[in-house]
This record gives sequence, structure tokens and C-alpha cells, in this order.
Amino acid sequence: MSRLDDVAAATDDDPFMLWAAGRPGVRVWAEPGAVVVAAPALSRRDRLAIHGEPGPLAVLLKRVLPEVGPQYRPFGYEATVVETAERLPGLSVAGTFAWMETASPPSGNSAGEWLADDELPQVTALLERDFPDSYARPGLPGVTRWAGLRAEDGTLAAVAADAWSSPRVGLLGGVATRSDQRGRGRAATLCAFVTSELLIGRDRVALLADHWNVAAVATYRKLGFRSKPLAAAHQVTR
Repeated sequence: MSRLDDVAAATDDDPFMLWAAGRPGVRVWAEPGAVVVAAPALSRRDRLAIHGEPGPLAVLLKRVLPEVGPQYRPFGYEATVVETAERLPGLSVAGTFAWMETASPPSGNSAGEWLADDELPQVTALLERDFPDSYARPGLPGVTRWAGLRAEDGTLAAVAADAWSSPRVGLLGGVATRSDQRGRGRAATLCAFVTSELLIGRDRVALLADHWNVAAVATYRKLGFRSKPLAAAHQVTR
């Protein structure tokens, strides 16, 4: 049985944990009531995806954290991370955001195309100008391909990436619309295309969103994505 199968059995096929456990180079620890997956370079950070009850997780993390090093950040559903951090001195919640997922292709308008390597400089230029905080960037490990939607003049109006996807859970990232093309549904149309593409051969597609980005969250919900609150913690060094 593979590590992915082990995690699936221990977490009742939890999509968040299947996403993390399906990435290359992972390590898995499991005890009754607690599962920890160390995933290097997952969404640009070394992360510890956690699942289970806060008590058993705190006990397991006391063993795992010294082994993996301070750069690894516990990462999971918000209540689990918050309650586990309360039990571990030196662990502090660093931020909260949303995990959004869907198992069905979106209805409505869908359009876009996968871009060739020689078109990626255009993606980089759009992100630098209109979404400089994007975690997904052309050339980063785990960011495997980019899709684009073009304006009437043939220039890129919106982009989105297949970023840090796993065998069973695809991840949509790097969604950005050129500033002069906003308000026309470009991102929704492109995200519908990428979501349908990523669902081929997978159980579902997910994305990570900031709670404050109300417009983006509303767009994803219209596409059929459901939201769960996530949190990340970091080790406080003294």
C-alpha cells in the first residue's frame, strides 16, 4: 500500500490531506487520532499538513517538529491548527485563509488555452503588473503549466496555473486578470476551463483563497467551489 493510500485510509479520503500526501518527497507520520504529512515546497513553503484531534496531534508534533526543522509550518483546518497550537508552546498561528474545492465541472461559460513555454514571459509580465503577490509563478517548482484567456486583440487578458497538483486533487493557482480587462467575467471563464481540465482523472479540484478577497471567493462559489477555513502556524524561535 502506498503512502497516499495510507493517508486516504487514515483521514477518510480528506481532500486537503490527499492533496498534500500526493506531492513528491513527502514523509508521513500516523498515530491513533493524528496524521502529519511533511510536504516540501508545497505552495512555496515546507509544510506539515495535519489532520486529527488536537491532543494526539500535539503529542505527535512534539516528535515530528524537531525532526523536520523550524522551516516546516503546520497547516490544516483552522480549528484543528488553532487548538493544536494552544497545546504546544513555541507554536503560533500565522494566518488564516480558505480551502475551496469542487468535484464537478463548472456550468456556464468556459474558455481558455494551455500556453506554450515561449508565452510564459507574458504571464510573468501580467502577474508582476496586476498580481505581484501571486504564490504561483512561471518556473517555480510544482507550477507545471499555465492557461490563458485572450482579449479581442489577442493579448492575454487573464491567466491561471496548474500549481502543486496531486494525482487525486488538482490545484488551481495564480489566477489573475489584467487590470483593464476586469469586470468582464474573464477570470471566471478561464477558471471554469482550468477546473474542468484538472478534474480529468482526479477526484476534485481545489484552490487556496484569502478571506479578504471577497470578489474572488464569490466567483469561485459561483463556479461550484465550497469553502473550508484553513490556518497555518509557525514555530517561534527564541
